[in-house]
Amino acid sequence: MRFLIRLVITAAALWAATHFVTGITYSGSLGGFLGVALVFGILNAIVRPVLKFFTFPLFLITLGLFTFVLNAFMLWLASHVAASFGLRFHVAGFAAAFWGALVVSIVSFLLSMLVPDREASREG
Repeated sequence: MRFLIRLVITAAALWAATHFVTGITYSGSLGGFLGVALVFGILNAIVRPVLKFFTFPLFLITLGLFTFVLNAFMLWLASHVAASFGLRFHVAGFAAAFWGALVVSIVSFLLSMLVPDREASREG
């Protein structure tokens, strides 16, 4: 159940990015958007930790600001991988990826706050 909630939150965050950021587009069904969210989530689970490991010195030098660049790259990569699966999600350039990743992060954070914490609900 938690996986489905995270998937819907990610899809909603990506939807917000397509509506608020020029250069990020999607044309397709709601089910396809869930597919894009799944691709994005899998890439963040598998590729992101590897990239974080290899770019760790950049995180230190920039005091963590390189996170924004990494997030933008992950959104751009998700666009290319989703396209290879026939999902019509497109990120046009670094600027769109940067602002889109920022929107996705903020929306995901805000929506995640609405979901009760599993640990807190067990204690109370």
